[in-house]
Amino acid sequence: MAKETIALTPAMPKCWNPDSKPHKFCPGCGHGLTLKMLGQAIDELGIQDKVIFGCDIGCSLLSWDFFNVDSVQTHHGRTTPVITGIKRARPELIGIAYMGDGGGYAIGAQHLVNAATRNEKITAILINNTNYGMTGGQMAPTTLPGQITETTPFGRDPEDSGYPTMGPEMVAAIAREGAYVARGSMANLRQLKRFLKKALENQMEGNGFSFVEVLSSCPTNWRTNAEATWRFVEKDMAEHFPVGEFKVPGKKEEK
Repeated sequence: MAKETIALTPAMPKCWNPDSKPHKFCPGCGHGLTLKMLGQAIDELGIQDKVIFGCDIGCSLLSWDFFNVDSVQTHHGRTTPVITGIKRARPELIGIAYMGDGGGYAIGAQHLVNAATRNEKITAILINNTNYGMTGGQMAPTTLPGQITETTPFGRDPEDSGYPTMGPEMVAAIAREGAYVARGSMANLRQLKRFLKKALENQMEGNGFSFVEVLSSCPTNWRTNAEATWRFVEKDMAEHFPVGEFKVPGKKEEK
């Protein structure tokens, strides 16, 4: 009898591009794990042939050839309206807009806000790693108070630059009934995949706008080792950015 083998890591999603090289993200980056959970959600829902995947400029653009699905790389901050346009022209497709905190909360903030207000039937996924990763680690809309970056060498001062953007809270406040809004974390992949899957299902059911923020790591720019990186995601970020669901179709909201 052959000896049973046990997989130490989750199986690679079937929708993963077999011709793609190993991912181009820095060691320890959370993009790869997030994309793996997204791929598994696409597989489980059986929607590979219906997905149109749009990615933003920044670290997000390195995901353009990850999946064996139709993909488009957009100008910085414009992924949300591009996917919105495609979805309106081809409503039978499943539109996914993938971006970083700059693409969603800075240059693309107006598009995110208005897509939520109009209740566009797309799924937006935003990676929150508290800095501008690709350009060297400058302060981003999500940089924590006191956090040191290339442009805040003495730590972010809220008196000068304000407080971090609370994206899911903002979207949940302006989105109409039928929207799905959540914040997950690379520190809990099972929960993260569940949120991503529910966001896709919400679009498939035609309910409304779906938005998931993901707490992610950036050890290269944080200049942290493995232990400090994990602690920053699991403790420091989670204390400021609570993980959970903020708006669920059919669920009565607490006053």
